[in-house]
Amino acid sequence: MGGATTRIPMSHRVLSSSHNSSGGDNPGDQPCIQLSGTIFGFLENDTTLLSSPETDMFHHIDDDEDEDENLEKINDKIKFWETQHQNLHATLYRTTSLESRIRTTTKEVLAELDTADNVCSCSRHVSGGCRTCRMREICRRLQNSGYNSAICKSKWKSSSDIPSGEHTYIDVIDKSNRKKSETRVIIELDFRGQFEMKKGSDDYNSLVSKLPEVFVGKVERLLTVIKIMSNAAKRCMEEKKMHLGPWRKQPYMEAKWLRVVERTTSMPTVEPLAVDRDPPHVVRTRARESMLTMDLLDKLPKMSTYMVPVV
Repeated sequence: MGGATTRIPMSHRVLSSSHNSSGGDNPGDQPCIQLSGTIFGFLENDTTLLSSPETDMFHHIDDDEDEDENLEKINDKIKFWETQHQNLHATLYRTTSLESRIRTTTKEVLAELDTADNVCSCSRHVSGGCRTCRMREICRRLQNSGYNSAICKSKWKSSSDIPSGEHTYIDVIDKSNRKKSETRVIIELDFRGQFEMKKGSDDYNSLVSKLPEVFVGKVERLLTVIKIMSNAAKRCMEEKKMHLGPWRKQPYMEAKWLRVVERTTSMPTVEPLAVDRDPPHVVRTRARESMLTMDLLDKLPKMSTYMVPVV
């Protein structure tokens, strides 16, 4: 019986506190049976884990960690772009009475130029006028309304951070508030185009679409918008794992409207010309007949009969 017992696998033995092979109660064997059941149960489970290191439990743990990480990235992305939209909306829709008045005058001038089919003072046939002539007309209209307006040209040299460049726009300097220092308002006719990117993501392009085509605002407001859009451009390129060009970075964008090297307040008085009129520098003169050539002109038909052809 002893040899037959050793051939039975340990995992198939029935071990319980109530089992007794002799059919009687043996108080001395009961503690040993309980202890053996506890140890074998643990060893069987432990042996299973050691024999299969890549169990389903470990797979579930790894999958859960990956899902949590991906979910965290998605939530972070959504939160970032929602924050940029909120900040941009709050910045653009806050305005002062000075900005509103300048914006109204600018819109009126542009509306008049867009509806008039004319030729610029530079003789270019462009619907609504070219950029230079449009800026001159807006600047002149603002000056007629009593504003200290001028066409500004910013220019900067290349450095370790940004490449060289130049930009032209309009500004208005207001000193009516004696309690504060002068207020500078920037007018940019192609504001949205300054931030457009061909390889921009859908999130970035959606943010760019919220920008006005024509920006009219104080320098402080402009700097806030530049910071928002520069951070968005950086995040966009990081998500696409692409390099951000230096001309898209915040220092370069700020230089466009801050590095002023020339401010022109005198505007030309030449009005836009109609299409069927001549440019101002062209003067039409009527051909005059000379008394010395009148007889010669009358005799030219007769003289042609005596002309000998050259062979």
